[in-house]
Amino acid sequence: MSNRELPLFEVFVRSKRGLDHRHVGSLHAEDHEQALEYARDVYLRRSEGVSIWVVKSEDVVASQEDDVETFYEPMEEKTYRHAMEYELPPEIKNM
Repeated sequence: MSNRELPLFEVFVRSKRGLDHRHVGSLHAEDHEQALEYARDVYLRRSEGVSIWVVKSEDVVASQEDDVETFYEPMEEKTYRHAMEYELPPEIKNM
């Protein structure tokens, strides 16, 4: 079976320094278990991390940079979400 026939997995590693998982690369594997093994062998050779996530690439859903304005557009209509729309009581001096 060639790599083109195997599912593609995205690999995320959490380093010892932080708590967030970061995308480190992609690899082909038969299933999630094999992807974890391959990811360990490829991306944690020198103990660069403490946790690995593998996700089938086809299951990742992402926005495109060109779409960013459509995400913020509805927010401008909801002014109640902006703090400047509220008046503070006189007893509150600083906020």
